[in-house]
Amino acid sequence: MAEGRFDVWASAAAYERYMGRWSRVVAREFLTRLDRPRGLRWLDVGCGTGVLSALVASRCHPREVVGCDRSEGFVGAAARATATASGAPRFVVADALALPVRDGVFDVAVSGLTLNFVPEPALAVRELARAVRPGGLVAAYVWEYGTGMGLLHHFWTAAADTDPAAAALDEGRRFPDCRPEPLHRLWTDAGLTDVSTAPIEVPTVFADFADLWEPFLAGQGPAPGYVASLAPAARDRLRTALRAAVPTAPDGSVPLTALAWAVRGVRP
Repeated sequence: MAEGRFDVWASAAAYERYMGRWSRVVAREFLTRLDRPRGLRWLDVGCGTGVLSALVASRCHPREVVGCDRSEGFVGAAARATATASGAPRFVVADALALPVRDGVFDVAVSGLTLNFVPEPALAVRELARAVRPGGLVAAYVWEYGTGMGLLHHFWTAAADTDPAAAALDEGRRFPDCRPEPLHRLWTDAGLTDVSTAPIEVPTVFADFADLWEPFLAGQGPAPGYVASLAPAARDRLRTALRAAVPTAPDGSVPLTALAWAVRGVRP
Protein backbone atom coordinates (compact mmCIF):
# COMPACT_ATOMS: atom_id res chain seq x y z
CA MET A 1 0.00 0.00 0.00
CA ALA A 2 1.75 3.20 -1.21
CA GLU A 3 1.98 5.63 1.67
CA GLY A 4 1.20 8.81 -0.28
CA ARG A 5 -1.50 7.50 -2.61
CA PHE A 6 -4.30 9.14 -0.58
CA ASP A 7 -2.70 12.59 -0.25
CA VAL A 8 -5.38 14.25 -2.38
CA TRP A 9 -6.19 17.94 -1.92
CA ALA A 10 -8.56 19.38 -4.52
CA SER A 11 -12.02 20.14 -3.09
CA ALA A 12 -12.10 23.26 -0.95
CA ALA A 13 -15.54 22.47 0.49
CA ALA A 14 -14.49 18.98 1.56
CA TYR A 15 -11.27 20.28 3.09
CA GLU A 16 -13.15 22.94 5.03
CA ARG A 17 -15.40 20.35 6.66
CA TYR A 18 -12.53 17.95 7.35
CA MET A 19 -9.68 20.19 8.52
CA GLY A 20 -10.24 23.80 7.44
CA ARG A 21 -12.36 24.73 10.44
CA TRP A 22 -9.52 23.74 12.77
CA SER A 23 -6.75 25.18 10.59
CA ARG A 24 -8.43 28.58 10.90
CA VAL A 25 -8.21 28.42 14.71
CA VAL A 26 -4.51 27.54 14.75
CA ALA A 27 -3.76 30.15 12.06
CA ARG A 28 -5.20 32.93 14.24
CA GLU A 29 -3.01 31.92 17.17
CA PHE A 30 0.04 31.61 14.91
CA LEU A 31 -0.39 35.16 13.59
CA THR A 32 -1.00 36.58 17.05
CA ARG A 33 2.33 35.16 18.18
CA LEU A 34 4.19 36.46 15.12
CA ASP A 35 3.11 39.99 16.07
CA ARG A 36 4.30 41.68 12.87
CA PRO A 37 3.91 45.43 12.21
CA ARG A 38 1.65 46.92 9.58
CA GLY A 39 2.60 47.58 5.99
CA LEU A 40 4.62 44.45 5.23
CA ARG A 41 4.74 42.23 2.17
CA TRP A 42 3.64 38.66 2.98
CA LEU A 43 4.06 35.41 1.07
CA ASP A 44 1.93 32.38 2.02
CA VAL A 45 3.32 29.14 0.55
CA GLY A 46 0.98 26.17 0.37
CA CYS A 47 -1.92 28.52 0.98
CA GLY A 48 -4.58 25.87 0.38
CA THR A 49 -8.04 27.43 0.56
CA GLY A 50 -6.56 30.77 1.61
CA VAL A 51 -7.32 30.64 5.33
CA LEU A 52 -3.95 32.01 6.47
CA SER A 53 -3.70 34.55 3.63
CA ALA A 54 -7.16 35.91 4.44
CA LEU A 55 -6.31 36.26 8.11
CA VAL A 56 -3.08 38.08 7.26
CA ALA A 57 -5.08 40.49 5.08
CA SER A 58 -7.72 41.14 7.73
CA ARG A 59 -5.57 41.23 10.87
CA CYS A 60 -2.04 42.33 9.92
CA HIS A 61 -2.79 45.34 7.68
CA PRO A 62 -0.23 44.24 5.08
CA ARG A 63 1.04 46.14 2.08
CA GLU A 64 0.64 42.99 0.00
CA VAL A 65 -0.30 39.34 0.44
CA VAL A 66 0.50 36.67 -2.14
CA GLY A 67 -0.71 33.11 -1.60
CA CYS A 68 0.46 30.18 -3.70
CA ASP A 69 -0.46 26.52 -3.89
CA ARG A 70 0.02 23.75 -6.44
CA SER A 71 -3.71 22.82 -6.32
CA GLU A 72 -5.64 24.79 -8.93
CA GLY A 73 -8.89 23.91 -7.13
CA PHE A 74 -7.68 25.38 -3.84
CA VAL A 75 -6.24 28.49 -5.48
CA GLY A 76 -9.51 29.13 -7.32
CA ALA A 77 -11.53 28.69 -4.15
CA ALA A 78 -9.19 30.98 -2.20
CA ALA A 79 -9.49 33.71 -4.83
CA ARG A 80 -13.28 33.49 -4.92
CA ALA A 81 -13.58 33.52 -1.12
CA THR A 82 -11.53 36.69 -0.75
CA ALA A 83 -12.40 38.55 -3.96
CA THR A 84 -14.54 41.22 -2.30
CA ALA A 85 -12.42 41.68 0.82
CA SER A 86 -10.55 44.90 1.42
CA GLY A 87 -6.88 44.41 0.59
CA ALA A 88 -7.65 40.99 -0.89
CA PRO A 89 -4.70 38.62 -1.26
CA ARG A 90 -3.47 37.64 -4.71
CA PHE A 91 -3.34 33.90 -5.38
CA VAL A 92 -1.25 31.97 -7.90
CA VAL A 93 -0.71 28.32 -8.75
CA ALA A 94 2.90 27.53 -7.89
CA ASP A 95 5.18 24.81 -6.55
CA ALA A 96 6.73 25.36 -3.11
CA LEU A 97 9.99 23.91 -4.48
CA ALA A 98 10.31 26.54 -7.22
CA LEU A 99 8.58 29.74 -6.15
CA PRO A 100 7.92 32.20 -9.00
CA VAL A 101 9.23 35.19 -7.02
CA ARG A 102 12.42 37.22 -7.08
CA ASP A 103 14.93 37.04 -4.23
CA GLY A 104 14.25 39.20 -1.20
CA VAL A 105 10.87 40.59 -2.29
CA PHE A 106 8.89 39.85 0.88
CA ASP A 107 9.17 40.85 4.53
CA VAL A 108 7.47 37.70 5.84
CA ALA A 109 7.14 34.23 4.31
CA VAL A 110 4.80 31.79 6.03
CA SER A 111 3.50 28.28 5.45
CA GLY A 112 0.63 26.60 7.27
CA LEU A 113 0.10 22.83 7.59
CA THR A 114 1.98 22.18 4.35
CA LEU A 115 5.66 21.28 4.75
CA ASN A 116 5.09 17.60 5.56
CA PHE A 117 3.29 17.15 2.22
CA VAL A 118 6.17 18.65 0.22
CA PRO A 119 8.51 16.01 -1.25
CA GLU A 120 11.63 18.01 -0.34
CA PRO A 121 10.94 20.10 2.78
CA ALA A 122 14.53 21.33 3.02
CA LEU A 123 14.33 22.81 -0.47
CA ALA A 124 10.96 24.39 0.34
CA VAL A 125 12.38 26.12 3.40
CA ARG A 126 15.32 27.39 1.36
CA GLU A 127 12.82 28.81 -1.13
CA LEU A 128 10.94 30.53 1.70
CA ALA A 129 14.22 32.00 2.95
CA ARG A 130 15.18 33.14 -0.56
CA ALA A 131 11.90 34.99 -0.94
CA VAL A 132 12.40 37.30 2.07
CA ARG A 133 14.74 40.25 2.45
CA PRO A 134 17.67 40.22 4.90
CA GLY A 135 16.08 40.59 8.32
CA GLY A 136 12.85 39.09 7.00
CA LEU A 137 10.93 36.45 8.90
CA VAL A 138 10.30 32.86 7.78
CA ALA A 139 7.70 31.01 9.86
CA ALA A 140 5.53 27.92 9.56
CA TYR A 141 3.41 25.48 11.51
CA VAL A 142 2.50 21.82 11.07
CA TRP A 143 0.21 19.44 12.91
CA GLU A 144 1.88 17.09 15.36
CA TYR A 145 0.56 13.94 13.78
CA GLY A 146 1.34 11.56 16.62
CA THR A 147 -0.70 11.56 19.79
CA GLY A 148 -0.94 15.37 19.66
CA MET A 149 -3.52 15.32 16.88
CA GLY A 150 -6.39 13.65 18.72
CA LEU A 151 -8.69 13.16 15.73
CA LEU A 152 -6.11 11.40 13.57
CA HIS A 153 -4.52 9.50 16.45
CA HIS A 154 -7.87 7.89 17.24
CA PHE A 155 -8.64 7.35 13.56
CA TRP A 156 -5.42 5.53 12.67
CA THR A 157 -5.48 3.47 15.85
CA ALA A 158 -8.97 2.27 14.94
CA ALA A 159 -7.93 1.74 11.31
CA ALA A 160 -4.94 -0.39 12.29
CA ASP A 161 -7.12 -2.42 14.67
CA THR A 162 -9.50 -3.30 11.83
CA ASP A 163 -6.87 -3.44 9.04
CA PRO A 164 -3.21 -3.92 10.14
CA ALA A 165 -1.98 -2.71 6.72
CA ALA A 166 -3.39 0.75 7.51
CA ALA A 167 -0.67 1.34 10.11
CA ALA A 168 1.78 2.26 7.35
CA LEU A 169 -0.51 5.13 6.29
CA ASP A 170 -0.63 6.76 9.74
CA GLU A 171 0.61 10.37 9.40
CA GLY A 172 2.23 9.98 12.82
CA ARG A 173 4.62 7.48 11.24
CA ARG A 174 4.85 9.10 7.83
CA PHE A 175 5.71 12.59 9.02
CA PRO A 176 8.39 12.32 11.75
CA ASP A 177 9.66 15.82 10.87
CA CYS A 178 6.55 17.37 12.44
CA ARG A 179 8.41 17.73 15.74
CA PRO A 180 10.43 20.57 17.29
CA GLU A 181 13.92 19.18 16.70
CA PRO A 182 13.54 18.34 12.99
CA LEU A 183 11.79 21.66 12.33
CA HIS A 184 14.56 23.56 14.11
CA ARG A 185 17.11 21.70 11.99
CA LEU A 186 15.30 22.52 8.73
CA TRP A 187 15.39 26.22 9.58
CA THR A 188 19.02 26.34 10.67
CA ASP A 189 20.12 24.24 7.67
CA ALA A 190 18.46 26.85 5.43
CA GLY A 191 20.78 29.46 6.96
CA LEU A 192 18.14 31.14 9.11
CA THR A 193 19.05 32.59 12.50
CA ASP A 194 17.25 33.23 15.80
CA VAL A 195 15.35 29.99 15.21
CA SER A 196 12.75 28.92 17.75
CA THR A 197 9.87 26.45 17.97
CA ALA A 198 6.72 26.53 20.07
CA PRO A 199 3.57 24.44 20.51
CA ILE A 200 0.10 25.67 19.59
CA GLU A 201 -2.74 23.58 21.03
CA VAL A 202 -6.33 24.23 20.00
CA PRO A 203 -9.65 22.59 20.95
CA THR A 204 -11.35 20.51 18.27
CA VAL A 205 -14.82 19.82 19.63
CA PHE A 206 -17.22 17.95 17.36
CA ALA A 207 -20.97 18.44 17.81
CA ASP A 208 -21.50 14.68 17.77
CA PHE A 209 -19.95 11.57 16.25
CA ALA A 210 -21.58 12.23 12.86
CA ASP A 211 -19.86 15.63 12.78
CA LEU A 212 -16.55 13.82 13.31
CA TRP A 213 -17.15 10.88 10.95
CA GLU A 214 -18.84 12.39 7.90
CA PRO A 215 -15.83 14.48 6.75
CA PHE A 216 -13.87 11.23 6.46
CA LEU A 217 -16.25 10.24 3.63
CA ALA A 218 -15.25 13.11 1.33
CA GLY A 219 -11.91 11.73 0.14
CA GLN A 220 -9.77 14.79 0.88
CA GLY A 221 -6.45 13.97 2.56
CA PRO A 222 -4.78 10.73 3.64
CA ALA A 223 -7.35 9.47 6.16
CA PRO A 224 -10.48 10.27 4.09
CA GLY A 225 -8.71 8.87 1.01
CA TYR A 226 -8.14 5.63 2.87
CA VAL A 227 -11.81 5.49 3.91
CA ALA A 228 -12.88 6.00 0.31
CA SER A 229 -10.80 2.97 -0.71
CA LEU A 230 -12.62 0.61 1.68
CA ALA A 231 -15.44 -1.75 0.83
CA PRO A 232 -18.70 -0.87 2.63
CA ALA A 233 -18.34 -3.64 5.24
CA ALA A 234 -14.76 -2.61 6.08
CA ARG A 235 -15.85 1.02 6.30
CA ASP A 236 -18.60 0.10 8.74
CA ARG A 237 -16.12 -1.83 10.91
CA LEU A 238 -13.83 1.18 11.01
CA ARG A 239 -16.70 3.51 11.89
CA THR A 240 -17.76 1.25 14.76
CA ALA A 241 -14.18 0.98 16.09
CA LEU A 242 -13.64 4.74 15.88
CA ARG A 243 -16.93 5.51 17.63
CA ALA A 244 -15.91 3.23 20.51
CA ALA A 245 -12.48 4.85 20.75
CA VAL A 246 -13.25 8.58 20.91
CA PRO A 247 -14.43 10.26 24.12
CA THR A 248 -18.06 11.39 24.22
CA ALA A 249 -19.39 14.10 26.53
CA PRO A 250 -22.82 13.84 28.23
CA ASP A 251 -24.31 16.14 25.58
CA GLY A 252 -23.06 13.85 22.78
CA SER A 253 -20.21 16.09 21.67
CA VAL A 254 -16.73 14.68 21.06
CA PRO A 255 -14.12 16.87 22.81
CA LEU A 256 -10.63 16.51 21.35
CA THR A 257 -7.56 18.72 20.99
CA ALA A 258 -5.04 19.28 18.23
CA LEU A 259 -1.39 20.20 18.68
CA ALA A 260 0.63 22.08 16.09
CA TRP A 261 4.31 23.00 16.18
CA ALA A 262 5.32 26.47 14.99
CA VAL A 263 8.82 27.39 13.90
CA ARG A 264 10.33 30.75 12.99
CA GLY A 265 13.67 32.21 11.97
CA VAL A 266 15.25 35.31 10.43
CA ARG A 267 17.16 35.62 7.18
CA PRO A 268 20.57 37.09 8.04
